[in-house]
Amino acid sequence: MKTLNKSLLSAAIIAATTVLSAEAATDAERIHLLEEQLSQQKAMMQQQQRMLESMNTELERLKVGESGAVVTTTPITTTPAPTTQVATAEKMPVVVTGDELKTSPLDALSVNIYGFVMADAVYDFKRVDPNWDDTLRVSTIPTQDGAYGKDGDAVFGVRQSRLGIKGNYGEDITFMLESELFGVGGDEGQTTPRLRHAWATYKNLGAGQTWSNFMDIDIFPNTIDYWGPTGMVFYRNKQLRYTFPLGEDEFSVTLEDPDTALTVGHFRDTDPCDLPGADPECESTESRLGDLLQDHNDIPDLSVRYRNNGDFGHYQVAGIVRKLGYERLDTGKGDYEVGWGVNTSAGLKTWGRDLLKLQVVYGEGIGNYMNDGGIDVAPDSADHDSSDAEAVELLGISAYYDHYWNDRWSTSIGWSMTDLDTTDGQLPTEFKKGQIAQINLLHYPADNVMLGTEFNWGQREDVNGRTGEDYRIQFTLKVNFDTGDIMRMR
Repeated sequence: MKTLNKSLLSAAIIAATTVLSAEAATDAERIHLLEEQLSQQKAMMQQQQRMLESMNTELERLKVGESGAVVTTTPITTTPAPTTQVATAEKMPVVVTGDELKTSPLDALSVNIYGFVMADAVYDFKRVDPNWDDTLRVSTIPTQDGAYGKDGDAVFGVRQSRLGIKGNYGEDITFMLESELFGVGGDEGQTTPRLRHAWATYKNLGAGQTWSNFMDIDIFPNTIDYWGPTGMVFYRNKQLRYTFPLGEDEFSVTLEDPDTALTVGHFRDTDPCDLPGADPECESTESRLGDLLQDHNDIPDLSVRYRNNGDFGHYQVAGIVRKLGYERLDTGKGDYEVGWGVNTSAGLKTWGRDLLKLQVVYGEGIGNYMNDGGIDVAPDSADHDSSDAEAVELLGISAYYDHYWNDRWSTSIGWSMTDLDTTDGQLPTEFKKGQIAQINLLHYPADNVMLGTEFNWGQREDVNGRTGEDYRIQFTLKVNFDTGDIMRMR
């Protein structure tokens, strides 16, 4: 208390001398007053130093003598000198537990909003399915001339535009929520919000929806067409993942959401009463096997991945095992096939910023994980009496090269293919093989701005050998935005 009184007295003296200094008439008087103020300020600083030393001594005593006690202190603030502005210290609880002194984190939450606006103008020299006309998805190319009208189609779109938010709590917790405007499924052909990522991690554990553990997003080429390489493993899946850090490398094990891509082939329009083993009292209805057969997934897909990073770039090897179940709604009968696959990929540095991006994938029943055209299970025969289900064999290849002419210009060129070893039970018009080739010239006239021109060629082949081709030119303007860390909370 005496010390506090002395501090208040010193503050009062300083305030009084400030008033006097304003009234001093000569330089000599001002010098005298300033010298007094300086002397008083030094005395106050010495007094505060003694107070801090005393508090520190008391704190150490409590640590040693009363381990586990909780002490809350408020930092001492003093009245500032008349010529100096001093901010009042923020009150912060101090917790003493054993030999540790813990304080609340200063940067617990960091948030970043990011994305881009992307506008595309496409001229298609042929025609594809109208629901997919602003991208060259190979499986949507018709194999019959005129299926979607006369050749030639001009398309404008903004469906690639994207918005995301990501951040972290300290070093152990991260999160990401991202969407785009490219509708699929029930929203085919629509400009509508579509979830891309909803992903969170705690230390080495991750959960939510993001890139499949079976794929390698870093080999996606620097192209502007939305769908990209047909023979690439490309799938955003819901999953639970654990990653084992290995220095710069990593090994991860993941349980992924199962979803069998099923075709009933020749039996699509078959009356269930006509099948072998049908109940003799079965009565024909309007229902057909294509409406009654569905996937049945009761075990998650298991994928493992090893990634090696180095000065050369990276390479990755991933494997997956799946239970491909199916059942009939009318009888409840079902069965399953086993699917498996191996995916090897690499991004190799050549010179400068250039990258060679390669991937080869092979397996059975992994079509659902492919970028386009994949089937997991199909009937192995068109014969009702002997037909059974079969996991479809598949090969996928992707090879691209990203070249940077300088900081403002780049080109990506490459080719990709997916080839299914189709079964005798599939329809002749079903997808068997797809190819795509692309080349572009991209210009970056300013930071966060990209202008691009790209030529795309694609070909589809059906089970019966009939083929269809498409080629198009695409012009794109893309403007990125990134707020950086817009929020830091204490």
